[in-house]
Amino acid sequence: MGALTLGADQAAGRKFRAVNHQSLISETGGPSGPPFFWEPGQYGPSTPPLAALKRPRDSRAMRFAWLLSLLLITPASADEITVFAAASLGGPLDAVAEAFEAETGHDVTLSYAGSSALARQVEAGAPADVVFLANLDWMDHLEGAGAVQADSRRNVLGNRLVIVTNAARPGTLGEGRIAMALVDAVPAGIYGRMAFEAAGTWDDLRPHVIEADNVRAALRLVALGAAATGVVYATDAAAEPGVIELETIDADLHPPIVYPAALTIGAGAAAGDFLDWLTGPEASAIFRDAGFEVISE
Repeated sequence: MGALTLGADQAAGRKFRAVNHQSLISETGGPSGPPFFWEPGQYGPSTPPLAALKRPRDSRAMRFAWLLSLLLITPASADEITVFAAASLGGPLDAVAEAFEAETGHDVTLSYAGSSALARQVEAGAPADVVFLANLDWMDHLEGAGAVQADSRRNVLGNRLVIVTNAARPGTLGEGRIAMALVDAVPAGIYGRMAFEAAGTWDDLRPHVIEADNVRAALRLVALGAAATGVVYATDAAAEPGVIELETIDADLHPPIVYPAALTIGAGAAAGDFLDWLTGPEASAIFRDAGFEVISE
């Protein structure tokens, strides 16, 4: 332990705390004893001898008081919650998370991507607490893999599929490129492909399709004019001023668009509170204003 430099306080006989951090930490990482005190001048002008740092024989009461003081002075820390969410939830879910943070003091981190990419990451052990997808099949996959808590699953939202075009240079479906999310992996792309297959137009439209990693990326291609038309969710179209809606795809041509949410196996304690918040009245109002169908309240 290094020397303690004492000034005018030494002459006044003030006590100084001699802290030996190694003596306070046991091999298991916890405290091994209380702090110790020594009188300046008692063992020399600066450095207390080893005897001054030895734990008193009757230390039980001191140890209890020390641990109690730690409990009293240590502030409660906010929990951190990581949410993996479908890209189409961006915007409204941010507002929901901000309201939750203001109400609880917890910190929420949102990570957006296509549902297929998120599901694969969660299955591989990515550190998420809540997963909020745009497809029931991918949630079924995670449940089958034992990556989510089955009893925490709930269907939260619904959506509609629409065809959009650039607001400044409107196009027509089939004339020019068609932007879609990955048609064999990402829910919006899968729903769109199934709808065109059911309508008997997929073979004609397929050569015009350019695929994007997620539905928001497909939307951006249309807004930038890189694609004449695109297949996106109605909520995406409403949030992007660079596109206009051409038509709504008949919901009977594809499976219902449902957004399930669940806790992962390694979810933290506060994650359940956030999952409950997703289906509460404040979150439901935000989602409804964004154009989602609220399934669970």
